[in-house]
Amino acid sequence: MRNATITGWGKCMPPAVLSNADIANFLDTDDEWITSRTGIRERRISHVSLETMGTVAAQRALACAGLDAERLDLIVFGTCSFDQQVPNTASGVQKRIGAVNAGAMDVNTACTSYLYGLTTAAAMISQGVVNNALVIGGELISPLMDWTDRGVAVLFGDGCAATVLQATDKDEGLRASKLGCYGEVREILLVHGMGQRYANRGWVNGDTQWVFEGQEIFKRAVVGMSQACQTVLDDCGMGPDDVDLVVPHQANLRIIEAVVKRAGVSMDRCFVNVHRYGNMSAATVPVALVEALEEGRIKPHANLLLTGFGGGLSWAAQMLRWGERVTPLGESDATLPPCERSGLEMVQGYLAAKHGSRE
Repeated sequence: MRNATITGWGKCMPPAVLSNADIANFLDTDDEWITSRTGIRERRISHVSLETMGTVAAQRALACAGLDAERLDLIVFGTCSFDQQVPNTASGVQKRIGAVNAGAMDVNTACTSYLYGLTTAAAMISQGVVNNALVIGGELISPLMDWTDRGVAVLFGDGCAATVLQATDKDEGLRASKLGCYGEVREILLVHGMGQRYANRGWVNGDTQWVFEGQEIFKRAVVGMSQACQTVLDDCGMGPDDVDLVVPHQANLRIIEAVVKRAGVSMDRCFVNVHRYGNMSAATVPVALVEALEEGRIKPHANLLLTGFGGGLSWAAQMLRWGERVTPLGESDATLPPCERSGLEMVQGYLAAKHGSRE
């Protein structure tokens, strides 16, 4: 049987940190208020483009897999914060890494974009359409954030990670997927100011207003993710005790705890890094996967349960059986240019640029 297994992984985290104390400089909040409600203590603010972060993550993942970029057949970039819509971000990464033989496409299901992209690439591999694929999950949310809205500004951050998928006849890789969406309530997570409907209507690019109905999103997220997790476990003939590690979307610690509890898995078998990065949307799951490997939390042949939810309201889960190797075959010297400003300075710049733009 032809399967799709992860052979390479790499992340690219911008160095500038925006702490809860930093946010208290321009919003009526404090560390205790944010941490007690979300589990988030800090997040990253990028000084470079999404394409740049994606390129560095891709180069690191390829080096980890020991795979030349020319051998890639497909690049899937999961994101909702494109540098530009035409041409797509995936093609920018393709050009910069020299993946001359690869198709390139973006996938936007908001926070589940990496998971949807993973399922898409794995299906293409299993059907023989491609042999080697690069799946990236990344976001550059900070320029698009409404930094005057405490309800959302404390939640999100920037970041990126990538994985290499390759065809194998071994009993490993993506074993089951479940994708879904509560489209009937899509308006409870909505960003005004992004998209065609706002063109020529007085909106300045990046000056957004967020609709974020937290309690309703919480309920839908827990139910959708839990149902998806149960489906993929059932499809694999597995139970909670068979799961070695849950790698969930890192949106809110309370959501993570509720989903893991419903899945019947103890929190000591769940990877959590939401305190370090906040909600990086499409980047959260791949970054968590990379860090779980870096911290030795993933062992050879481990059964991994991935799950997430996002705008739409989309939701997803995957059951993944890891291969033998848990260490990189090689390392890339790809790195970001130096960052000259702090996270707070960059956010204050966004606030100043947007001031009065809709008055």
